[in-house]
Amino acid sequence: MELLAAKGPSGGEGPVAEVVQQQLMAAGANAAWFSFKGKSRLPKHFTIGNLIVKIPGTMKAPRIMFSAHLDTVPICQGAVPIKKGNRVVPEGKTGLGGDNRASVAAIVTMAQTILKNGLPRPPITLLFPVGEENGLHGAKAFEPADGGNPSMCFNLDGSGERGGVIGALGSIRWRAEIHGKSVHAAVNPEGGISAAIIAANAIADAKARGYFGRIEKGSIKGTANVGTIHGGEADNQVMDRLTVTGECRSHSVASLNKISTVWKNAFETAARGLKNDAGECGSVDFVMESDYRAFKLKQSEPVVKRFLQAAPKAGRKAYTQVINAGLDANILNEKGIPTITFDAGNHHAHDLNEYVDIPRYLEACFLAVALATAE
Repeated sequence: MELLAAKGPSGGEGPVAEVVQQQLMAAGANAAWFSFKGKSRLPKHFTIGNLIVKIPGTMKAPRIMFSAHLDTVPICQGAVPIKKGNRVVPEGKTGLGGDNRASVAAIVTMAQTILKNGLPRPPITLLFPVGEENGLHGAKAFEPADGGNPSMCFNLDGSGERGGVIGALGSIRWRAEIHGKSVHAAVNPEGGISAAIIAANAIADAKARGYFGRIEKGSIKGTANVGTIHGGEADNQVMDRLTVTGECRSHSVASLNKISTVWKNAFETAARGLKNDAGECGSVDFVMESDYRAFKLKQSEPVVKRFLQAAPKAGRKAYTQVINAGLDANILNEKGIPTITFDAGNHHAHDLNEYVDIPRYLEACFLAVALATAE
């Protein structure tokens, strides 16, 4: 409840990080175990880096890591959590922040349990990344050496009840900078080249070809979306500049490349196709960048085996799945740390109807302890 109520928007996670530190110190953690890493690799407005806690092991074994991002989305700011039956819900008109504070709490509870009871364990790293919600920033800024080069990671995140997430899709973000020609919209509209019309034609073309929303074009499968549109200065001016941003996602690298190429071609074709009365046309600078790569772990991976063996001990079904979303796990796997993700009982993330299912949350606490103490 304390973690749910703590402030911690993306880039301003200092208050919730302080609560995590206080709770772990009260359970016997040593101040020397705590550090903040990666701030220089984060956007400039971020107030802290990733919170990392290195708990010494009681046995000689490879280091393992647990991860849960600290930040919540804007709809959750000012949340007041209350308990109703077997659920924790927001008291007012906000989201709850169970994504991802329930996960943070489960990891803190695990650490409290092993410290207070002196449970046998390998060396354990707790990673609390910042800025997950607005771009997986903390995971991208994390370096394996920051966490003591862990052999595997258990990432707690998500909404709804899931098995162990062993795969997730990849994403390309794109930005189209459209250049038209400005003229007075009433005096000489024929001389203008509207960046708005170029954008509208490009988006309509991609949609007509089946490359907007969910995409299933033979072997090409994925999704595409337009996220933002910004442009224009005055109503009586033909718009000469417009920026459109969006994303493409897929589990397949080939599909991802095809989908993003369709969008690039749609904008370039639309720019060439719109001409004024002098025969001039518009132009577009289309920039694509990989946001995160798709991954899929094999069932034979030690991290997957450990999860499947531990799940029944916590009252959960032992199964794995692949999801259509991006996670810190995408980045951690890309950095060479085999990472599996499971939920901590949160439902309806980023929604006014968000809640934490208490029995499911407690299962996550038991599962984390089982994973931390497995030999």
